[in-house]
Amino acid sequence: MSSREAYLAARILNALLREDYGGMASRVTRTKEGVGLPLADGRWVRLSPGVLFQDFVVADGELLGLEQVLETLVEVSDPADAEGVAAFFEESLAALAALELHDERAGAVLRSRPSYETLAAFVDHPVYPTSRARVGLSESELLAYAPEFAPSFELRWAAVPRRALTPGSAARLPADVAPAQDVRDDEVLFPVHPLTVDEVRKIDGVRVLDTSAVTVRPTLSMRTVEVGPRLHLKLPLPISTLGARNRRSIKAGTLEDGARAELLLRELAGPDVVLADEQSYAHSGHEHLAWMVRRLPEGRIVPVAALAAPGVLDEVGDVLPDYLRLLLRWNVRLFVRYGVALEAHQQNLALLFRGERPRLLVKDNDGLLASPSRLRAAGVEVPGFADERMLNDDPHALADVFVTITLHLAAAAVTFGALPHDRAAALLRDTLSEALAEYGDDPMAKILRARTLGAARLTGKSMITAGTLVSKQRSGARDINKFYGTSGPNYLRRA
Repeated sequence: MSSREAYLAARILNALLREDYGGMASRVTRTKEGVGLPLADGRWVRLSPGVLFQDFVVADGELLGLEQVLETLVEVSDPADAEGVAAFFEESLAALAALELHDERAGAVLRSRPSYETLAAFVDHPVYPTSRARVGLSESELLAYAPEFAPSFELRWAAVPRRALTPGSAARLPADVAPAQDVRDDEVLFPVHPLTVDEVRKIDGVRVLDTSAVTVRPTLSMRTVEVGPRLHLKLPLPISTLGARNRRSIKAGTLEDGARAELLLRELAGPDVVLADEQSYAHSGHEHLAWMVRRLPEGRIVPVAALAAPGVLDEVGDVLPDYLRLLLRWNVRLFVRYGVALEAHQQNLALLFRGERPRLLVKDNDGLLASPSRLRAAGVEVPGFADERMLNDDPHALADVFVTITLHLAAAAVTFGALPHDRAAALLRDTLSEALAEYGDDPMAKILRARTLGAARLTGKSMITAGTLVSKQRSGARDINKFYGTSGPNYLRRA
């Protein structure tokens, strides 16, 4: 058994415990030897108190095999979930292969002086155990296109009938993105990720061009590639990540909603917050044929996910207090004054170093939640989102997003990864208290205070349950990225 297999097996068992899939938490027992649970093969696994997000985790020194854990998953699963369980088996094997491949190549990648986006890809997702999985990709495809290997490659291109463009689409690509290609007057040029070419060939009326042009590098979000230092291009991919149901294609309306959300946030942003420009996009009406150009501001940009990578905090300095102040002050303001909760996790946030103090850079806003009544009360026009799920007047639905995204992923995962537990808890607690104090007894502030600082337990997302194991029909999830039902101890409270 490799060390990576034991690492992954423990993360998977921890996730099953956290989400209590199949009543897994009910198997936890206390004996004179401590706390543990039995696996399907009869082995009793020792558990220790969880630090973040859950009550118990696999204890240090417990070396588990992937097969042991997956057999236990089968044992506790509902027969109706057989398809999802089989998909999770594939995910687990793909994740293990990707982890071991990365271990083989990491030294060479580090010697190449990689970008911050590449370093961010060295860090596993804080709670999704099989985040490295890109099911269906070969080893050579991972090496060619996955960000942790720091590759570069040329984009492919397609000629798309102009009549296929959806409303809001740009008539043509910006000149600093598009190569010189011959297309007919009734066609427009679309960039295509090499992994998506076979899917695009199946679309009626679309011509995939033979030539390749424009060299790019993958960012942490594999479907977004870097064309230049200030220029990103978001493209559909025919794969899933963070769950079999979490497809990385791009549905019609998503890019337009992201552009609308950006304009809303620009109206609400203070001087310490910068929004990436994501107003230029096009969609063909097909989920595998779309593009969005992202323009980034001048300055050094460090993705928040990269702060957890080895050596990055040493390089950029003691920025955690400033970062948490920026993050929580703005997100509390959005929540209390406007009823807005951002799905801006560690992948969608960056620190922008320009001038004396860092600023917060925000991108990819199509997952936010906004309260129409709160926006109207603040004199702000309610965006006409195509995805009606983005509008919600329930303050507790907004608080769920704040807790699981802003607090857990953007704040706690980074802070507890960098500092000892007591120091991390105190810094996070004090910074959030300071941000909320400005709003006194405002009803929205009281709700947020109760759901965070005053809560006995903090809500969490059931990511593998909704993402892979259980169908939407059985789970009832309207949005698999906003599916709750688990909780963990409140790490903000004093011991």
